[in-house]
Amino acid sequence: MSLIVRFCGAARTVTGSCHLFEMDGKRILVDCGMFQGHKTLKALNYGAFPFRAADIDAVLLTHAHIDHSGLLPKLVKAGFHGPILATQGTVDLCSFMLPDSGSIQESEVASLNRRNAARGRDVVTPIYTQRDAIACLDSFKPVAYETWTQVVPGLRARYWNAGHLLGSASIEIEFMTEGQVIGVLASGDIGPDAKLFQPDPAAPTNLDYVICESTYGETDRPPVTADSRREHLAEEVHAAKRAGGPLLIPAFAVERTQELIVDLVDLMDRGVIPQAPIFLDSPLAIRATEVFQQNAAHLDSAVKLLASPHLRCTESVEDSKAIDRLAGFHVVIAASGMCDAGRIRHHLKRYLWQSSTTVLLTGFQAQGTLGRFLDDGAKAVRIQGEEIQVKARIRRIDDYSGHADGPELARWIAARRPIRRGVFLVHGEEPALKGLSERIAERSIPAAQVFIPVLDDVYDLTTVAPTPLDVSGRRRLAPEAVTNLDWHNDMSRLILDINEWMQAAADDRARGVVIRRLRRALEAE
Repeated sequence: MSLIVRFCGAARTVTGSCHLFEMDGKRILVDCGMFQGHKTLKALNYGAFPFRAADIDAVLLTHAHIDHSGLLPKLVKAGFHGPILATQGTVDLCSFMLPDSGSIQESEVASLNRRNAARGRDVVTPIYTQRDAIACLDSFKPVAYETWTQVVPGLRARYWNAGHLLGSASIEIEFMTEGQVIGVLASGDIGPDAKLFQPDPAAPTNLDYVICESTYGETDRPPVTADSRREHLAEEVHAAKRAGGPLLIPAFAVERTQELIVDLVDLMDRGVIPQAPIFLDSPLAIRATEVFQQNAAHLDSAVKLLASPHLRCTESVEDSKAIDRLAGFHVVIAASGMCDAGRIRHHLKRYLWQSSTTVLLTGFQAQGTLGRFLDDGAKAVRIQGEEIQVKARIRRIDDYSGHADGPELARWIAARRPIRRGVFLVHGEEPALKGLSERIAERSIPAAQVFIPVLDDVYDLTTVAPTPLDVSGRRRLAPEAVTNLDWHNDMSRLILDINEWMQAAADDRARGVVIRRLRRALEAE
């Protein structure tokens, strides 16, 4: 028997989830997600897959978030003809999230190409189009939770509710050949305990391998209840009201947005926070709400709050831009959650430089994203090539996170025991990976059985413990290029610093000295 796994994404980074399993000539993917973060990492979305798409027999999809599903249209376009197996909730969400992703790419590439044409640069082609994404949907096949599905001969899978998102799953896979059975569990993204809209995560025990996410592996959150979550949100809303300007909330369009609106409407209806218009500035989030109503009948009482008179849905670009004409306090919820795309960038460009503005971050901000720079306290940022001073109040609330924290992840892994051969930690940045590794080594799994793969690492899973294979010459990026900020980030920081130095210079003579020194440094290279 031969069974190997290649970590094609979400290895030493949070996004781009994609694991390739090869067994006796059969190949399956768990997830096929889009990379987000700095430009060097995102460039992988445009490059060739590290495998032939036509050779893949099936895709097992954990959930609909774009960092797990976002390259599926590209995979189909590149020649994949097999099924994409997912829960019905995931199928329904992908039916509009993937076309929306294709539309965003077309729109943003069109805007970039206009700027490139003015600068004499080459034209860029979208990773895929809305039409490609719609075509991809024919490959989706729904599966039920906790029911074995035969994927290919010798390989079956069972989906368990991961408590992260509507339709999210941890996927149990059994590889069977020559009388040997190897059991693997891919966690997907694990939800926190007592998450609004979701049950607690479920999963099997008695496995050979577990591949586990580690997004918040180093983080200990205080216990969150519905009352404490709403109390924290109310505090932020009152502070934003006192500041006198808009409250901008970058939020993932699916579930995070619905949770926030449910709580905001409830707080306004009970008079806990001042009444104000809540602009849902996301066509994707509006459609997501419809899917929640179709798939979660037990949530009807909560979802009906979305029909509140406080809520104003802005579908068109013109309606979105009209929000700029408002003065004073109001709430705008818009994607993307990491401020890396979508309408939130327009609002940030419009309001970041005003001290009366409040920006409330409600989810994980990957390294290299605009949201991460704001979270880290940047004094100025570049948006669409323009320098924007950050005078707004940048705030964070973690109570709405869709991810388990470090203790919850450690308990989830411990509950999977016995784990006979090893645990792979993925979907995390270095501090989170290190933190979770230390937690589980102390409590449940020997340190020698914990592995932290680098992008494109390959392991043989048939040995007593996973054996790393030689991948010399097969890496798409050097390991440090995955974990560190890239030259694009350094360049943006340098441009901002130069502008700051020039503004701070005493007079034109001093500015001339700075320019001459820069020129000499460049000419020396």
